[in-house]
Amino acid sequence: MSDVSRETEQLEHYAALVRKWSGTINLVAPSTLKDLEFRHIYDSQHLVHLSSNSDGCWADLGSGGGLPAIVVAILRPGTPVTLVESDQRKCSFLRTVVRELGLHNVTVLNHRIEKTSPLNSQNLSARALAPLPLLMSYVARHLAPSGRAWLMKGRNWQSEVDEARKTWKFDLLSHSSITDPDAAILEITGICHA
Repeated sequence: MSDVSRETEQLEHYAALVRKWSGTINLVAPSTLKDLEFRHIYDSQHLVHLSSNSDGCWADLGSGGGLPAIVVAILRPGTPVTLVESDQRKCSFLRTVVRELGLHNVTVLNHRIEKTSPLNSQNLSARALAPLPLLMSYVARHLAPSGRAWLMKGRNWQSEVDEARKTWKFDLLSHSSITDPDAAILEITGICHA
């Protein structure tokens, strides 16, 4: 079996688990469940592609239903991926995904982000977690000094960047989302207080 078919099979199994559990736990917005593969998984695959030259461990903050972290773990089986999620029910879901998909590179932490010991991660992601000014404090806590943050933001990303720059200095590359031309994946480095 080739890597591509293994990855495809794991992504399909993951999508099935999200749909199965979404009736009892809010893993993704119910209105987007029918477009799960395009709106959520394909978007996460795009992030993996954008970050392909960025090596090292990966941390995902506020992992929720596992996007983008589970997709990262599937497509980068050699990369250690840590998921931080405070909701015990969502952690149960994430642990089920890890077990059923055989993701040996994943650790699930049932902790609050601000109380978790600094992860010093080379790559850090967050999706639909918090407005950028607040999110930057979490990123600064858990990102290695030479690391890269990959933040998936919606249509108001530019105003969030402007607001965050009042408190934080950082280098930014914005990548248009392939699933929503008004949304973006923000690649952030060089973070420090303004």
